Amino acid sequence: MGITEIIEFVGGLDGVLTLQPGPGDGSPEISWGDAFFYYAPDGVVPKTQPFATIVTKDYPGDETSRLNRPGAFRVNLFAGKEIFTEWTARTPQDAEDAVIAHPVYARQGWLAVVNPGPRTETTVRDLLRAAHDLARSRQRRNAR
Repeated sequence: MGITEIIEFVGGLDGVLTLQPGPGDGSPEISWGDAFFYYAPDGVVPKTQPFATIVTKDYPGDETSRLNRPGAFRVNLFAGKEIFTEWTARTPQDAEDAVIAHPVYARQGWLAVVNPGPRTETTVRDLLRAAHDLARSRQRRNAR
């Protein structure tokens, strides 16, 4: 499961706005090459966190996944308390192609998968759908 495949999958979900920062768009250089997914049916970046991201490098203070190696990337997604607890209660930490608690944002209910592959492809799709559903519900609640 590669970056392009994930971007296409998430981008195909209802109301998703995908940001892919790059040179010349005013985004910080450290974010170039990454992807940020928002639930934004109006096409406007909301004032909330994305519901999922793909990072392609280590960020300061977030080096445990060792992403600064060729071909490495990590899918991060907001799972919410129930799904987060379900997965972190039975998944090994610090492994590739495995669902793990996000190394920095676990307390906020984020999960991550380093280099998703055959073991996690279906799960990553299911978790991304769930993160999208949570973002959509939150946006609709806030709009009322």
